[in-house]
Amino acid sequence: MGRPSRALLDKERIGATALALVDEHGDFSVPQIAKRLGVQTASVYHHVEGRGGVVELLRERVVAAIDATALDLRPWDTALTAWARSYRAAFAAHPRTIPLLTTSPVREPRVLTAYEQALGMLVEAGFALPDTMPVLTALENLVLGSALDLAAPETMWEVADENATPLLAAALAASPVPRADAAFELALAAFVEHCRRLLAA
Repeated sequence: MGRPSRALLDKERIGATALALVDEHGDFSVPQIAKRLGVQTASVYHHVEGRGGVVELLRERVVAAIDATALDLRPWDTALTAWARSYRAAFAAHPRTIPLLTTSPVREPRVLTAYEQALGMLVEAGFALPDTMPVLTALENLVLGSALDLAAPETMWEVADENATPLLAAALAASPVPRADAAFELALAAFVEHCRRLLAA
């Protein structure tokens, strides 16, 4: 019997399978990955270093959808805004990965390179080095929170009695659609304006 033309197992297939499981169920296990791929659990461990290794494959796949060229734009606020929008879109496509990825240290080299590029852009713009990580972390908080918001129902408030909460009922009726996009753009504009003041100071 000849050798198969394609390897039965590789990191690409493991990552894709793990992402499919997380999209479906909100989590994964290595035995689940093995079962779906039709291999032994031990075979998966030959390609990744445990659960943490699979999490990094998930991170790599999701982050690959972020437009890294946005960080080449100038001035810095244009770059940061474009990157934030692309970052949000990438995670909005896979919101169930957010709890897994935000509670696990970032180790994937290509992801670390993107952070290096973002920090370089901020330093070039004149931000003090001690300010750069708080800026990036705050931006990520904004982006990932909004990505989760996109996965929520459009109407999160169910008003049974408009007479009891008339302002809430009126505000909901007047709210822009889609609500999550309007909220994100408002928060992003406020964040960038704060960064401008930080830079000026």
